[in-house]
Amino acid sequence: MYINKAMIYGNLTRDPELRTLPSGINVCSFSLATNRVYNDRDGKRQEQTDYHNVVVFGKQAETTAKYLTKGSSAYVEGRMQTRSWDGDNGVKQYRTEVIADRVQFGPRGAGSGAPTGNTVNSGTGKAEAEEAPKAPDYPEEDINPEDIPF
Repeated sequence: MYINKAMIYGNLTRDPELRTLPSGINVCSFSLATNRVYNDRDGKRQEQTDYHNVVVFGKQAETTAKYLTKGSSAYVEGRMQTRSWDGDNGVKQYRTEVIADRVQFGPRGAGSGAPTGNTVNSGTGKAEAEEAPKAPDYPEEDINPEDIPF
């Protein structure tokens, strides 16, 4: 048995490009950047960025192109595929891509990938941050497990 599965969570490095094949099927392509932080042999903290080409087909391609932009975060599941073709100079060219089965949009924010406060339009055309709900007041005494009815 063989497994070809890719799972990637990162930020888009460019706006998605939507095209339509002669058969009428929509194709969306974009690139995701992922970061890896590690300590090298000397114990120094290093950061490495990898770039992944992603291709989405069908209705999901249309939705992806509509809602994602450069800097948006996304989770992609799919399979790896390498294409090859003869380049203009006669040299064989290769491109490895993730053919997405599923694209899940990340939190909307200022491009940081971190969730931000919800916004509400007050009718003035300006967005205002909602107040975060207060944490419930928990009793200070300890709970006796024998007092729990189940």
